[in-house]
Amino acid sequence: MSTSSIPLPADVVPVLPEGRTVFGMQLPVQSQSTIYTQPWEASAGPDELAAVALACEAAGFFYVGVCDHTFIPERLAGAMSTVWYDTIATLGWLAAVTTDIRLLSHIYVIALRHPLRSAKEFATVDALSKGRVICGVGAGHVTEEFDQMGPEFDQRGPATDEAIAGLAAGLVDEYPVLDGPTWKARGLGLSPRPVQAPRPPIWTGGSSTAALRRTARFADGWLPQSLGPNVELLAELRRMRDEYRNGAPLDIGAIALPFHVGTPAAGFELPPGTLAGPAEQIAEYLEPFRAAGVGQVQVRFPTRSVEEQCDQIAAFGDEVIPLVNG
Repeated sequence: MSTSSIPLPADVVPVLPEGRTVFGMQLPVQSQSTIYTQPWEASAGPDELAAVALACEAAGFFYVGVCDHTFIPERLAGAMSTVWYDTIATLGWLAAVTTDIRLLSHIYVIALRHPLRSAKEFATVDALSKGRVICGVGAGHVTEEFDQMGPEFDQRGPATDEAIAGLAAGLVDEYPVLDGPTWKARGLGLSPRPVQAPRPPIWTGGSSTAALRRTARFADGWLPQSLGPNVELLAELRRMRDEYRNGAPLDIGAIALPFHVGTPAAGFELPPGTLAGPAEQIAEYLEPFRAAGVGQVQVRFPTRSVEEQCDQIAAFGDEVIPLVNG
């Protein structure tokens, strides 16, 4: 089966609200890559993870996100660390900890699992959370994970497309039919069924041409990897969406610089690239996101403790979000 012959998932009504920008955050503690982890996370655990998730919910954030790697090879452990909580287990736990906030996998390396296994996992989290899951999926980049668990690494693109279609089928149909080159299934019942109808949304990650094409063909939303509202990428994505799905609605996301609301405490040296200042300055930085048609922005806050993390989230919710949305 070629990629072009993979059945396209049915369109899903966008979940982002119209007319305003919403915000989400990839949670600390659950993944500790040296690119973004903070010293306080090394000794943190479920209490701190819950505190940050609840702070995001109280501040009016739209989602919290959990990353995905099954294991990290030794050659990458120095940069990525080996601390990566299981995505689905953590989302299921967060379903009980929180009440209203959406639960996003950001991102789940979908070609490493049978699509019906993935559908079972996401449907269960959706049932447990009363309809709050968002399936954020992507192709992955760690060769050793594919060596141990999946298709050949250089075949992960087509396998990812096939797995997304299979995931969608399993979320829509209790007895889905899979007829791809990698996975086949017929007559296999899948429950519990998700709460969201016809299925939870599927957002795809990545900013390469292949990732844009995958988003345009198979997804309900886009999770880019690059900073800012890249106008050129968005124009290309919309052109592809017109070509493949007749311009069907698509939830558009973006990633912002790290923020610090207000003036940092004396002696606190923020990481390079952090935007620190009053709420008005941060809201001004975010205005081009709205102008580009971005519906959700992922943010993060470098801090020295979980308490400071929660204070920054609260300040962003109280001071910045109202300015962004007028």
